[in-house]
Amino acid sequence: MLSCNLVRHVLVLVLVWELAGAEDPYRFFTWNVTYGDIRPLGVPQQGILINGQFPGPDIYSVTNDNLIINVFNSLPDPFLISWNGIQQRRNSFEDGVYGTTCPIPPGKNFTYILQVKDQIGSFYYFPSLAFHKAAGGFGGIRILSRPRIPVPFPTPADDFTLLIGDWYKANHTTLKATLDSGRKLPSPDGVLINGQWSGATFTVEQGETYRFRISNVGLQNSLNFRIQGHKMKLVEAEGTHTLQSTYSALDIHVGQSYSVLLTADQPAQDYYIVASTRFTAPKVLTSTGILHYSNSAGPVSGPPPGGPTTQIDWSINQARSIRTNLTASGPRPNPQGSYHYGMINTTRTILLETSAGQLNRRQKYGVNSVSFVPADTPLKIADYFNIGGVFRVGSISDKPTGKRLYPDTSVMGADYRSFVEIVFQNHENIVQSWHIDGYQFFVVGMDGGQWTEARRDGYNLRDAVARSTIQVYPKSWTAIYVALDNVGMWNVRSEVWARQYLGQQFYLRVYTPVKSFRDEYPIPKNALLCGRASGRRTRPL
Repeated sequence: MLSCNLVRHVLVLVLVWELAGAEDPYRFFTWNVTYGDIRPLGVPQQGILINGQFPGPDIYSVTNDNLIINVFNSLPDPFLISWNGIQQRRNSFEDGVYGTTCPIPPGKNFTYILQVKDQIGSFYYFPSLAFHKAAGGFGGIRILSRPRIPVPFPTPADDFTLLIGDWYKANHTTLKATLDSGRKLPSPDGVLINGQWSGATFTVEQGETYRFRISNVGLQNSLNFRIQGHKMKLVEAEGTHTLQSTYSALDIHVGQSYSVLLTADQPAQDYYIVASTRFTAPKVLTSTGILHYSNSAGPVSGPPPGGPTTQIDWSINQARSIRTNLTASGPRPNPQGSYHYGMINTTRTILLETSAGQLNRRQKYGVNSVSFVPADTPLKIADYFNIGGVFRVGSISDKPTGKRLYPDTSVMGADYRSFVEIVFQNHENIVQSWHIDGYQFFVVGMDGGQWTEARRDGYNLRDAVARSTIQVYPKSWTAIYVALDNVGMWNVRSEVWARQYLGQQFYLRVYTPVKSFRDEYPIPKNALLCGRASGRRTRPL
């Protein structure tokens, strides 16, 4: 139960927002996080449950809603939840990664206060500490458009969340111990759809159209998603209405989310829903669910449909075809194409290359030669209280250095309201996936080989898709444009979770010397304080 002090505190926070003139609705959630027995691949495992559920409950919201999420940590470990794709406007304190937020101690609770400001679309949440992501604790987030904002397709008959991802039979503690000992993880053992290897069922009415929100919540593998005998019309990618292209199969890389429309226009029977690993041949892991017509004449028949047989070329061509619907409204009434990003001059180019190597005879990964080392105090909290010795701005270069891999608490400085180009260069033989907290960015280009300035001639400066997670193909590069309009300390990370855990991440400190609530909220009154910030006081009400 909520303690009296916590109830009073939440009510005070709500009152503060109301006195400040907020008009947007509040939605309240209470979650209890526990360990529980799960068997997604047929063997017992220790899973992370939220209110007894694996996966966790969906979050339903509307643009600009305030979400009050009270999380009770009933695990024996510190715990944090992060919000993949939720931009946290002016409020990186609530981002839910260790660089910004103190963990919830065992037996304690913390109330996240989020606003899905000027956002629509499909996202998910997940646990960000201690390799907990390999145990569950994730769930879907959907942000609907406000009723007066037009949506570029008719209201579907229903709206389904599909969480797909690779999975291990081993407990997350075993996987973490493997990484801590300096070894690499083996290949995953299977793929799940909504926490099941087989049998997840979605019931549809013949002739109706449905929205499927699909997120790859796995640890390392790109997945291909398809539905037997049906076409999928892509309508949204991580908060952007896309051109409504039709696909028979869709590559979804780690950390990415899409919405597709499916019309139940086939003979009335059951059909396979399939998610399978990409770029892992000859070993391909496959999971199946069921698209069940309510008037079905029979069960699924034949083998599940196979995925793409070609490798990189098929996938990169599909990725280039995913573009912004310029005439559709986003979270506001103005069309998405009214922001002419291609006409803005970039003020800086940041070139990021991955690094891999041994540190103290243990496998580590990094960016521009730096393997991230967590500090003893969350960086954003140390920054707020001006606590020295926790991190150094500029401890990672914005260009590759050619140095051998070395450890540091890497923080890159950036100016508020600058417009920058970021290039991810991949010299390895794997598909990489990158995420930037706090932002959407425009994916202006991707291709094989080495990036050079001449590659800009081929950039898409008109209708590139805006999103928060992007893949980089083997021996290839991907370029993005991003307007740094969100002050804070933001995590830039690999979504291949073992690499993130072993150092392939850093923080981008977007800074302005002007102290104004218009630019950044102060530290929340209920903020947990830890490390060198223990015993400090947050702002008075």
